[in-house]
Amino acid sequence: MAYATGMTLASRSIFPICSRTLSSPLRVASLLVFTEISSSTFFRRVQVPHFYSTSTTPLFSSAKCSVQSTSSPETVTQTVSRPNVVDILEERGLLESVTSENLRSASSDPKVAPLRVYCGFDPTAESLHLGNLLGIIVLSWFQRCGHQAVGLIGGATGRVGDPSGKSLERPELDADTLEKNISGIKKIIIKILGSNPSSSSSYMILNNYDWWKDMTMLEFLNKVGRFARVGTMMAKESVKKRLESEQGMSYTEFTYQLLQAYDFLHLFKNEGINVQIGGSDQWGNITAGTDLIRKILHTEEATYGLTFPLLLKNDGTKFGKSEDGAIWLSPSMLSPYKFYQYFFSVPDVDVIRFLKTLTFLSLDEIKILEDQMSKPGYVPNTAQIKLAEEVTRFVHGEEGLKEAIKATEALRPGAETKLDWNLIERIAEDIPSCSLPIDRVSGSSIVDLSVSAGLFESKSAARRMLKQGGFYMNNERVDDENKRVEEEDIVEGKGLVLSAGKKNKVVVRIS
Repeated sequence: MAYATGMTLASRSIFPICSRTLSSPLRVASLLVFTEISSSTFFRRVQVPHFYSTSTTPLFSSAKCSVQSTSSPETVTQTVSRPNVVDILEERGLLESVTSENLRSASSDPKVAPLRVYCGFDPTAESLHLGNLLGIIVLSWFQRCGHQAVGLIGGATGRVGDPSGKSLERPELDADTLEKNISGIKKIIIKILGSNPSSSSSYMILNNYDWWKDMTMLEFLNKVGRFARVGTMMAKESVKKRLESEQGMSYTEFTYQLLQAYDFLHLFKNEGINVQIGGSDQWGNITAGTDLIRKILHTEEATYGLTFPLLLKNDGTKFGKSEDGAIWLSPSMLSPYKFYQYFFSVPDVDVIRFLKTLTFLSLDEIKILEDQMSKPGYVPNTAQIKLAEEVTRFVHGEEGLKEAIKATEALRPGAETKLDWNLIERIAEDIPSCSLPIDRVSGSSIVDLSVSAGLFESKSAARRMLKQGGFYMNNERVDDENKRVEEEDIVEGKGLVLSAGKKNKVVVRIS
């Protein structure tokens, strides 16, 4: 689980687990002179084979409400059958493991109250990124199937940093940065989960700083430490990998799994939250929570854990990184246009799988697209356009999608969309730009200007592209190498857009 964080721990607290002042310099290997044998745990891992159905018959049916009259006309017994969300996740390739198969029946049994499901998020940046999107999508599936989704922002655990999947300890962030990160992450979760039409009250956001801020170290040791077995903690995959590395692991990171485990205990005991979800690398942290709940509250399968596969491309590399870095979910860090373009560029070999995992399209509709891709007459990128539209709408809303489509159309060479300066300014954030004085633009040779603006390295390269029919100014093809920029070519007197082929563009501003 990756959590976000916020304010400084209360100065009166003596709890150093959440403070790097004391615990960070300590290395786990130096503390563990004696290592006890790992005790067996109560839960067992139920791994689910990944498959992608080619059947047009979905595994689940729509939610149904049936009303039956009893002997009294005033008395009505209502039976609500929920879609089985675990089956849905499995069918779409979003299920890796569950702590118990009983979660499957609990998710759809009308006699069982709706589940309350939470996922934690990391505070390392002001925005969540594409890697976090799967967690939000799984939460949304629970939400759409009649359960309550909970986003947990780690105002306390974010100070420690989850070692899962990390080769180095996370850098410490100052309080102001953490506050800004919390605010940004909260806005994203509210925007996405709050836009779900299923129910405006089917989600909530919590911050674990609220219950950690006043806990002292002695209280922590008494409440949690006595139930933790060092052998079991050492056996966690995230711990073993770090201990085997040259950098080792600090005591701060080693205790992270206990902090997350107590979060689950607190949420179950005080909020009735009974399911924790996370990526496959979170299995150890999640089961630490279910085990702690069993030991302290003496409950049998009262809580569940569910993990989903990490987002990978067909070649096994991580999906969610571009040449410019992470694919952020916040429009202030990555425009809806660039977000849309990332999914538009997904290769054919990955697009159907991503339609299943990243969208809420029916499997029937996805199967139709898959069949069309292998037939003559298929228009290239049709499936990619659908993927880009659905994911952009889910993350950025209808307005963000409209903005992305308008910018995409405007930047397409030969497009009929008339460019205005406001649109050019928006797309200039996502493509190279330069500023030149008016006397170096107006009246200049288009070939000279393209070299001055950095679109081409040489005039010969510019002339070659022009002869091939791939040179555009303001989306209009330039056929004459002797063409000079005229006053009416400068959009609103402020600048113009030069393009070489479909991808290489530059915005020329009048300085």
